[in-house]
Order: sequence, then structure tokens, then C-alpha cells
Amino acid sequence: MCGRYVMAQSIEDLADELDAEDIPEDRELAPSWNIPPTSDVPILLERFVDGTLRRQLHIAYWGLVPRWAKEQSIGVRSFNARSETAAEKPTFRQALKSRRCAVPAEGYFEWLKGTGPAKQPFYVHPSQEGKLITFAGLYEWWRDVSKEPDAPDAWLLSTTILTMAAPEPDHSVPVLAELGRLHDRLPIPLGKDSLAAWLDPSAEDGAGLLEMIRSRGYEEAASWTLDRADPAVGNVRNNSPALLKETDILF
Repeated sequence: MCGRYVMAQSIEDLADELDAEDIPEDRELAPSWNIPPTSDVPILLERFVDGTLRRQLHIAYWGLVPRWAKEQSIGVRSFNARSETAAEKPTFRQALKSRRCAVPAEGYFEWLKGTGPAKQPFYVHPSQEGKLITFAGLYEWWRDVSKEPDAPDAWLLSTTILTMAAPEPDHSVPVLAELGRLHDRLPIPLGKDSLAAWLDPSAEDGAGLLEMIRSRGYEEAASWTLDRADPAVGNVRNNSPALLKETDILF
């Protein structure tokens, strides 16, 4: 799964790296080294504007709220989506057809259970310094009917990160074996070609695209590395680059 991640790059740098237009909303995102669900996060999507395909960055609420939801609170339970069932689940199946996006990250946190109550956090990130992970995601627009249609906060853009089964703990590639021992789920990373195919709003075979990105997920994850992180990352109020490195070894 993916329950905390890091995005400290500026929006301008993100736009340059992802070859996208800057965020059109008049909003700002502060750098964060400990992003929890229900936060505002950048997402990358493509859409047709006046007949031209445009790649754009937007700000979304992390926790997908489907169009039919009566309350925004449903997003608390849908910050991740299991790729194996996304095509059937009412929360995700409509977005899978044409509202696919990518969630850029510098890395994410996962916790390894020990023999006792302690859990050691690890920071999972690309081995190449400065390189981003782009997680496969979905997005939706939800209208808050308690507000006037033209109110500035009447519409909510939300997102979820898709996950797949993690590699087996005895995988022949060491880093994939480490990921398998760390957790049984893996956020799905997108390579350059997978990203282009996934974002294409004219492609309606969402289930087929899911199969494609899952088949390439381990290849992308094989370029990651894992570092012990500061246990303070468990508290969402802690937010600094110091979280990315361990201070005390728990086990």
C-alpha cells in the first residue's frame, strides 16, 4: 500500500520534469516530507482542451470521492485502490475508464513489523538521486450539493493510488525481495511509456491498461532502494527532511 509519501519539489520543477503545464488553480502546495491521506497533493493528467490534448498538473484531495457519494468522508477509505478489483468496485470503475492520472512522488514510507510491537519505517525511493516515482492513480470530480453550483469550493477533485501484489520475499532481485518482505502490497509505478498510455483519456480499456502496468511494475520498482527512516515519521505532525534517515535502530 501507500499511506505516506514525500513530495518536496516545487510545482514549477515538477511541471518541467513531467513536461506538463503548471497547476491552473490559484493555490499553492508547500513541500512535504510526510504526506498522509486526505492531504492536498499534485496529480498529473491529460485532457482535451479545444480539441488539443494537454498534459496538466492539478491539486487533488488524496482519497477518491466518487461522483455518486453523498459525503466527502468516503475518501478517507479510498486513498489506495487494489488494481485487481478496481474495474468492478463502484468507487473506482468509472474513473478507470477515462479519468486516470499519475501521482508524482520522491519516495514513500512503509513499516516493517518486528517480533514485538515496534515497527521500523523504511523510506522507499529511486536509487538515482533527483528521479521521481509516478504512481498510477485515478481521479474524480465530486460536487458538494450543500453548496451553490458556482461556489468556489462546490467541486472537489480527488485521487487514489493503485496498488498491486508485492514481489515474493524470495525474489531473485534483491530489492524486489526486500519490498516483498516489507509489505504484501506495492504502489504501481509507471515508466515513461506506461505513463503515456495510462494518461491517454481516449483509451477506454482501463482493465487492459491495468494488466499492462502491472506487468511492468516490478521492472520499475527494481530501480528503487530502501533506507531505514526516522520512527518520528509515524506522527503526521513531524515534517522535515530529517525523517528520511534513521536516528535509532528499533530492531
